[in-house]
Amino acid sequence: MKCTGCKVGALAPSFIDGLFRAHTCTHCGGNWILIEDYVSWKENNPEYVFSDDIACEAVDTETALLCPQSGKIMRKFRITSDTTHRLDYSAAVGGVWLDKGEWELMKKDGLAGSLNAVLTAQWQKNIRMNNAKDNFAELYKEKFGQESYNKVREVREWLNAQPNKADLRAYLLAEDPYSAER
Repeated sequence: MKCTGCKVGALAPSFIDGLFRAHTCTHCGGNWILIEDYVSWKENNPEYVFSDDIACEAVDTETALLCPQSGKIMRKFRITSDTTHRLDYSAAVGGVWLDKGEWELMKKDGLAGSLNAVLTAQWQKNIRMNNAKDNFAELYKEKFGQESYNKVREVREWLNAQPNKADLRAYLLAEDPYSAER
């Protein structure tokens, strides 16, 4: 198979960290992994703990990649909301392309044991929700200022912990809470 990443090297049979089967590019060092090989290994080694004490440099391919087996365009999946790195997944054959350094990045982030989970709709939904929360937080910080934002978050957390929070909100929002008039 020809490398889907660099399009120069060949994908040679190998093992990721000597653990499960893969195909590694002879030129760029990227890895083609069939999820069934990864899951099979994982099921047979449930107690295996990946080391996260790793230094790594990973370069993500920005363009769409073609599956080295089917030739179809692969879909990009975010790893976490904290990184821009994306894994390329071929639903046609159930394979994942890891650019050089992305496996080490997964280990560093404590996600090497969750490679198959990263490819699920729920995982990706959680990343989108986290990104939306971060975006709203930034908007509020800009709108209120950092000090006011911190204070209002503190008040909000306190308020939500109170058993009579509806009455407290009504009191806070009333123009004159001591008046019988609206």
